Amino acid sequence: MAQRKRQLVATELTEAALQLLALKGFDGVTVDEIAAAAGVSKRTFFRYFASKEDVVVQFLTEMGADIRSALADRPPGELPSVTLLHAVRVPIDTCGEHSERALRVVRLILRTPALRARFLERQAQWRDDLAEELAARYGATAGGGLYPRLAAGMALTAFDTVLQSWCDSGGAADPAALTDRAFAVIAPALDAVAMDGTVEDGAVREP
Repeated sequence: MAQRKRQLVATELTEAALQLLALKGFDGVTVDEIAAAAGVSKRTFFRYFASKEDVVVQFLTEMGADIRSALADRPPGELPSVTLLHAVRVPIDTCGEHSERALRVVRLILRTPALRARFLERQAQWRDDLAEELAARYGATAGGGLYPRLAAGMALTAFDTVLQSWCDSGGAADPAALTDRAFAVIAPALDAVAMDGTVEDGAVREP
């Protein structure tokens, strides 16, 4: 029960912080305002987060965990491009479902230098996590040992490019369609690499 209450408070704080920061800008919001919007005290805020920046970092950490979880849940035998596309589509589809709110948050992250730096820092961790999952799925020595990190890096570059393009369009573009187009570009490289198994007929097969 106590853990559930803590999670609810953390969620309220995160939602309040992200929306205020997106509307007023990172430097235009105080911790007092965030706490008031969430209906808690400033002291309570600092029980959960060390700073405004940490709220965004936590949001990004959860996004990365969602991608990794989706990757781990994909069925065996899929082409790497299909597996990675479905994993990356999880946060992208969430953005599409809450387009206006999500666009403000994504724009905040991409256009605030300090937050953009933390976003890239988080992506470096995501790459390592995804590479670990890919190595378990396709073989740690795939592509001479380079493949898992390269594949994870390509997928996250596509993810980042989609978010940038979506923001540049002012939300007019469909983020899911952008993702599909981005993966169509990188799919040949993701699927043609020499792995422990062989890629043929739309599936990965063991030698």
